[in-house]
Amino acid sequence: MIDALDPLDGPVTGLELEAERTAEALVFAAAEPVSESYLAERLPRGVDVARIMWRLVRLYAGRGVNLIRVEDRWAFRTAADLSFVIRRDDTEVRKLSRAALEVLAIIAYHQPVTRAEIEEIRGVQTSRGTLDVLMEAGWVRFRGRRRTPGRPVTLGTTPRFLDHFGLEEIRDLPGLEELKGAGLLSGRIPPDFRIPIPMSAEDLSEDEDPITQLDLEELGLLTPGGGEDE
Repeated sequence: MIDALDPLDGPVTGLELEAERTAEALVFAAAEPVSESYLAERLPRGVDVARIMWRLVRLYAGRGVNLIRVEDRWAFRTAADLSFVIRRDDTEVRKLSRAALEVLAIIAYHQPVTRAEIEEIRGVQTSRGTLDVLMEAGWVRFRGRRRTPGRPVTLGTTPRFLDHFGLEEIRDLPGLEELKGAGLLSGRIPPDFRIPIPMSAEDLSEDEDPITQLDLEELGLLTPGGGEDE
C-alpha cells in the first residue's frame, strides 16, 4: 500500500526530480538490490529517500519492469504478469531436489534453526551437499551460534532468497490457509497443525550470538588470518 507508507501527494521540487533520476540510475546499474543507506549517501543531502523511492514505485507500477522493495533494499524486476516471456537460454536453472526444498522451507519458516533441529523436523539426516546447494544459490546463510552446549550454528535466509521469490520481507511467506488453497498441503494434516510465523531474517534471537571471524575460520569459510578460502 504505497499511500499508507509514504505521503506522495504535493509539489515536487527540482531537487527531488534530480534525486529521482539519480536513484533510478543507481538501482538500474546495480547487480544486487540496493540499500536505502547506500542511496542516502549518494542522493542530494536533505531529500527524503523513502519518498523518492515510493514515487519511483508509482512511476513504474504499470511498466514492463517494476521497482520493488526487498527488506530495506530496492531493485528493478520484470513485471510479474510478463515473467513468462523472459527466456534465459544461456543459463540452465538448477532444479532443487525434494530434500533441498524441504530444508529451504524449514529454514525459511523456523529460522533461526540449527542443522540438528532441521533433522528433527524432517525425521532424517540432512546431507552437507543439500545445504551447500542452498548456500551456493545465495538463499541460505549462517546467522549465528546458539547459546547451548556445543554452540551449534544457526541458519537463516538471505535478501537474495526474498528477491528470488518476490517477497518484501520474510513475514510475507504464505500462511496455512494460503498453502492449503494452493494445494501444497495434504488434506490429512493434523487438526492442530500450525505454521510458525517466521522472525526477521536479520535480527538475532535472544539465544543467538553473532558469527565472528573465528567462527568462519572454524567452519572453513575463511582461511586463518581472514582471507577467503578459494
